[in-house]
Amino acid sequence: MKRTTGQDRSITASWRPATQAIRAGTWRSEMGETSEALFLTSGYTYDDAATVAARFAGEEDGMTYSRLQNPTVQMLEERIAILEGAEACRAQASGMAAMTTALLCQLSAGDHVVAAKAAFGSCRWLVDNLLPRFGISGTTIHASDNAAWEAAIKPNTKVFFFESPANPTMDVVDLEFVCALARKHGIITVVDNAFATSALQRPLDFGADVVAYSATKMMDGQGRVLAGAVCGSQDFIDNVLLPFQRNTGPNCAPFNAWVVLKGLETLDLRIHRQSENALKVATFLEARVPRVLYPFLESHPQFALAKKQMKAGGGILSIELDGGRKQAHALLDALQLVDISNNIGDSRSLMCHPASSTHHGVGAETRADMGVGEGMLRLNVGLEDPEDVIADLDQALAAVGL
Repeated sequence: MKRTTGQDRSITASWRPATQAIRAGTWRSEMGETSEALFLTSGYTYDDAATVAARFAGEEDGMTYSRLQNPTVQMLEERIAILEGAEACRAQASGMAAMTTALLCQLSAGDHVVAAKAAFGSCRWLVDNLLPRFGISGTTIHASDNAAWEAAIKPNTKVFFFESPANPTMDVVDLEFVCALARKHGIITVVDNAFATSALQRPLDFGADVVAYSATKMMDGQGRVLAGAVCGSQDFIDNVLLPFQRNTGPNCAPFNAWVVLKGLETLDLRIHRQSENALKVATFLEARVPRVLYPFLESHPQFALAKKQMKAGGGILSIELDGGRKQAHALLDALQLVDISNNIGDSRSLMCHPASSTHHGVGAETRADMGVGEGMLRLNVGLEDPEDVIADLDQALAAVGL
């Protein structure tokens, strides 16, 4: 295997994102294939015993075991790193594998984390339940409140952990302020960028240290496989994250990596079209429901900040109904085109009730703390004609008296 012509990092970094998403990180075998090769292998053979020893000692480049290296997975890692503007990336088995690895690889008993209250249910579970089991304490705050970050810092604070926009409240965090504050105090920022991806927002450009992803979402974009990624400096990836990953094994499967590589080729096209569609749908919904949460609506509390940090609003929005769970479930049941599903980033429009699905596991008290009410619904706006999505929502809303 060899990298294709033009794969010098200084050259690929000069390409525009749409070009990087198709060509960056491409290796080709002696066959000269145009599509990335899929290496379904767990291990590798060697010409002699000395080569094995040299590779395991780090004295010679080359493959040793697919828990450590795989050509297909490494192509994905290189491509994501280039798109993100990161020095390095390691692919993970899922988005939650990425979040867990990004935190546990650098935290020890006695450390403290400051995290956003509003987050994906499993991310909040990590902070509230998993980390304390290892003697790691956490403070959750309203992440859109800049003053709250500084107030929460303790002498043993090691990590700031948050999503922007947040799932499902769509809270937007001031990346430049929070990352600068963290650096001032020697704190590492870990940003979940799954809703925006590098196509709309690059947290490292605002001073973030680590960016973590559920590549299952927009990167794949068609609801096919699970995958994740963690991006950061070469030193962080090689010397902090990799020892943890090597010995615990939350690795991305080669087939899943290959599928995400194919998804990345259309990421720029998809996420901008889905953002356009979502804005049209959100604008329609504003006239029909009590509250719509979408970063690129002027009614959003952090609209100006979202416009500053993001190229578009993304394909996800949330609405709040006054009729609680009963009305929310009735609306879901009345849908004819939009599917009831807890996934996001898909090319199909999907809607779910977070309180009884993605955030069910954190409990009612924590959901209230996060701002996830019984009347909240989250909508992934897909690539269908937005007028068809609007028509379906229109009839479903009418069916529940809205």
